[in-house]
Amino acid sequence: MREAFFINFNPVSSKKLYIQIYNQILSRILKGEFKVGDKLPTERELCEQFGVSRAPVRQALSALELNGYIYSRQGEGVYIKNNQPPNDQSNPDHVLESVSPEDIVEARMNIEPVIIKFAAERATDEDIQELQEILKKMEGETKSGVYVPETDEALHYAIAKASHNELFIKIISDIIQSMKQQKMWQLIRDRTVTRPDYRDTNFREHQLLIKAIEEHNQDEAVRVMTFHMKNLYDRYWKDYGDFTL
Repeated sequence: MREAFFINFNPVSSKKLYIQIYNQILSRILKGEFKVGDKLPTERELCEQFGVSRAPVRQALSALELNGYIYSRQGEGVYIKNNQPPNDQSNPDHVLESVSPEDIVEARMNIEPVIIKFAAERATDEDIQELQEILKKMEGETKSGVYVPETDEALHYAIAKASHNELFIKIISDIIQSMKQQKMWQLIRDRTVTRPDYRDTNFREHQLLIKAIEEHNQDEAVRVMTFHMKNLYDRYWKDYGDFTL
């Protein structure tokens, strides 16, 4: 097994940076410049070579892993698994065709603070009761040491319902559907957001969100949701160092 060695990659520039990064790394793998068992440069080194932030690099590596070209070893790094297209994959680029995790986070950061403003204004007693029930379920899961994405999604969907705006509800429904369909989102989520040291913080943030809605405090609801979404961004792309940790 060879250690990571220096190969120059070309800087990239476009909206879908991760696709360009994916294609450049894949091209080097298929050409045999990386051998099976070779270690790829770290995320930080790849960011420097491509001239980008961590988000597109992490997405590109996720797609390469899902398509069977690389694998990660916890705490060690990312290694080449295969330098030939997997035989059982009729469409190796299918992972790239969905809404990207970066698009999902960006959309949520911008739309959910707006939605909760109206939820805090318009929530009925029935809406608040539903939110409390979901929050209680999340509390039980948190105390049991598990993170259940469906409970998190249900809470955010219930917040949208409390806005009593059908378009907001549809937008959140579409975002949730994108998260369910996007395997890169699930892979990155399972290695970052669902970590044990995040669960209590995640529950506390949701607790504050529901409290602001219960009190019909629009300013506080927007503030907490903005904080929560910023933390979501940080947990996906910043907080935990290299993807293999």
